[in-house]
Amino acid sequence: MTKVLKVIALGSLLVSALNASEVTHVNIDATVNTADRISKDDLGNKKEVKEVVLGLRKTDLYSEEADTAGTKTNYGSDAPGTSKRLERAFQDAPPMIPHSVEGLLPIKRDNNQCISCHMPESAAAVGATPIPKSHFTNFRPKHKFDGKEFSKVIDNYKNEVAISKASDKLSMARFNCSQCHAPQSRGDLVVSNTFEGGFSEKNGKTTSTWYDHMTDDLATVGEGNSIVTDADRANKNSAAGASTWTKH
Repeated sequence: MTKVLKVIALGSLLVSALNASEVTHVNIDATVNTADRISKDDLGNKKEVKEVVLGLRKTDLYSEEADTAGTKTNYGSDAPGTSKRLERAFQDAPPMIPHSVEGLLPIKRDNNQCISCHMPESAAAVGATPIPKSHFTNFRPKHKFDGKEFSKVIDNYKNEVAISKASDKLSMARFNCSQCHAPQSRGDLVVSNTFEGGFSEKNGKTTSTWYDHMTDDLATVGEGNSIVTDADRANKNSAAGASTWTKH
């Protein structure tokens, strides 16, 4: 098995330098998920449910009033480097983008303005969130093909995984920042959000630790019962019985 570890960087435009020690994180649900709001949206224990709360419109179903229009979705307009970071929704969740992304999208392989601020060597100076080590890790096995014969560098029947060695270059599997990271919309929620994410680390709301635990409990070199045996291949232990179609 080949072990590999890399890290990636998100990005922004040029941002004003900030002192990293002064960085604060904001809980975006704190002002909208009030007890009164949740009580109104919670229909489970109500003896009577009025029509105006059945759908997302929150208005009378028999007339089209001016207030029937949905709330406009607005995204943050703060320039990169001037906004406050947002708390993560759960442990190792991709952090939301707290600043404007105008002029930053679309992100392309050879044109990624995010990394100008979010690469680890630059992030501290501009107060940006540094790209974690996991984004510099290549999880894609580098199989071999000489034009005639294809050979794999891992053995699937031993549950092997190929993880590349650490690199200072962003993994190209992670170059598209907006595939996981999105700007946070502003405004009232149509339905209150009662989701409470779990955090296994004390600083889980502000920091990712997935890189340090990504191979926890992952048997990749045949320890214990991680190897696929001949009996497994023959399906001998299956309630469906052995089958010639399952033999390799």
